[in-house]
Amino acid sequence: MSQDPFAALVDLPGVADAVAEARTAVDRLLGHRVLRRRSAEVTAESALRGARASAELEGAGMELERLRGQLLHGQQVTVQSKEPRQGQVVTNAVRLHADLGSLLPAWKAAPAQALARLHVLASADLGLPEDEVGRPRSGTEVEDPLDLGVAPQPVEVAARLDGLCRLLLQPTAAPAVVVAGVVHGELLALRAFGSVDGLVARAAARLVLVERGLDPKAVSAPEVGHAELDAAGLRSSHTHAYAAAARAYAAGGEQGVAQWLVHCAGAVALGATEGVAVCEAILRESA
Repeated sequence: MSQDPFAALVDLPGVADAVAEARTAVDRLLGHRVLRRRSAEVTAESALRGARASAELEGAGMELERLRGQLLHGQQVTVQSKEPRQGQVVTNAVRLHADLGSLLPAWKAAPAQALARLHVLASADLGLPEDEVGRPRSGTEVEDPLDLGVAPQPVEVAARLDGLCRLLLQPTAAPAVVVAGVVHGELLALRAFGSVDGLVARAAARLVLVERGLDPKAVSAPEVGHAELDAAGLRSSHTHAYAAAARAYAAGGEQGVAQWLVHCAGAVALGATEGVAVCEAILRESA
């Protein structure tokens, strides 16, 4: 087995090129002049847009301006759905992304603890039993909004999570995009907590991009990139591209992992483009 399993994944078909394109897109964003003085505004807007997109991928879609308006007026977040739970999912996604910065020290030192905290935030007020909040699942019943199929048994979940967290504490030559993609894909494939795993997985992937220096101020919005790729897939082939790529990763094999990592790199590139759009909007407002 490779001593640097993350780095070995860069050699999979298409991954290196996709990662390079993502890096170029993020570097373009980081060079924007708005970030010299107003990066905090871009970070806040990126967090909001990313949270909204993450909630949408979790099945709780909501228009950005409607969400912004409800938050500005201190209203309870409500979505146009018969399922009241969806409003809470959106609320939790917003809180989760707002708190990510405070979790960076824990993520660097003890990723398992940080993951537990992510799930506590993501699952707040959703009516889960107390012993299921912030703990890797011990049962076999799971939410599966991406239709990933039969979930791994709890013993496998525990082993793979432990292995992943150990790897995250070891040095690697792999680009941040690859590490983030693996973290994201593993949490989805494992259905690690059994509920709102998508919110946790996407937040953890963003933490990796920040912590490993690709996007240190969290001014991009990779979650928006995932949502845009998903929408493009629906328009072109009536396929949910995000779910399809996640299923490919969950199925295993080099081809499936490569498909997922290329998808994730594309989402990072599009997320950087979203960050540039935020910067340009701030410029227009100040003109």
